[in-house]
Amino acid sequence: MAKAIHSMIRVTDEDRSVAFYNRAFGLELADRYDFEGFTLIYLSNAETGFELELTVNKGQDAPYDLGNGYGHIAFSVNDIDAEHKRLSELGLEPRDIKSLDHDGTPLATFFFLQDPDGYMIEVLQRAGRYL
Repeated sequence: MAKAIHSMIRVTDEDRSVAFYNRAFGLELADRYDFEGFTLIYLSNAETGFELELTVNKGQDAPYDLGNGYGHIAFSVNDIDAEHKRLSELGLEPRDIKSLDHDGTPLATFFFLQDPDGYMIEVLQRAGRYL
């Protein structure tokens, strides 16, 4: 069984976006991970475990073309290998499983899958912050 855990949008100004989502929806900073080329900011509130992930790409000054802007919805699973195999057997063509470390510590094991309209879906191994 899969569980929806977050949705991601790209933003150009971290402070402005965090302030907006706090004011508009009461979302608070849950986690922040700074990488060389981008920063991931996770926002949540007490109403749900579902989070909004803000991605700030360093060096991006121009607004994103929202019609073509990249984003995804994410689901966590108990066994990423079994889920990847199941989706492959259904002919849904999941991308390769990858891992992401932050400061030398494992952060995520995941793969992406594209829906019929071209929207990207991230599937993450349930572990750490991705339960």
